[in-house]
Amino acid sequence: MIDTVNILGIPFSKLTMHETVELLSEHIRQEQPKLFHLITANPEIAIVRQTDKLLQTIIAEADLITPDGAGIVMASKRKGDPVPERVTGYDLLLRLLEQGNDRKWSFYFLGTDETTSLAAVENIQTRYPQVVVAGRHNGFFSGDEELSILQEMKQSKPDVLVIAMGAPYTDKWIYRNKRELDGVKLVFGVGGSLDVISGKVKPAPAIWKAMNLEWLHRLLTVPVAKGQKSRWRRQSALPKFFYRAVIRK
Repeated sequence: MIDTVNILGIPFSKLTMHETVELLSEHIRQEQPKLFHLITANPEIAIVRQTDKLLQTIIAEADLITPDGAGIVMASKRKGDPVPERVTGYDLLLRLLEQGNDRKWSFYFLGTDETTSLAAVENIQTRYPQVVVAGRHNGFFSGDEELSILQEMKQSKPDVLVIAMGAPYTDKWIYRNKRELDGVKLVFGVGGSLDVISGKVKPAPAIWKAMNLEWLHRLLTVPVAKGQKSRWRRQSALPKFFYRAVIRK
């Protein structure tokens, strides 16, 4: 049983990054394991969950939820039951790609725009030449294209399915299509990670990371894609989270 801490109804894993990677690696190495649905949840997701019934169900049925945000770490300390560190989608993806390069795992990449998707996969193939790219598709597709994508996943049976279509849409898509993902061993959302890997978005400088201000760096520097909510509106969840999870017991 994995030790967790409950923050606003979400059981956050208390595993370190290294322990999380080891757990996922062990699952991938198993013969014919069931689909493992990992969620990397931040304060915004914690707030959305309060009123989103479907998201509550998805979180309750997820296999593991990691603390993707300094606010989660702060809230756990406030409860007196701290998580050891953040386990973010971006860092987790890089660690799994490193493992996959050593063990020749296969990955399928779904999400972001076409140009960014192509560039991200090209960079991944350059940096991790032993990783098998089972397939890729941008995150803008019709119902018929979705059926084709799911069929491709069934045939290729990737060890890891990486989805970059934004939260909570990504996890709702996974939940809706779980039965169609037969053969996939691990699936998780990575937010804007493919944008960074492609070079479209610059990663936050080390000093911003050290101060746990990556969210502010994104807010000030990353443009919002057409059709997405204003990043300022999305970050309005932070003060709500801070009050509910940190100030108020």
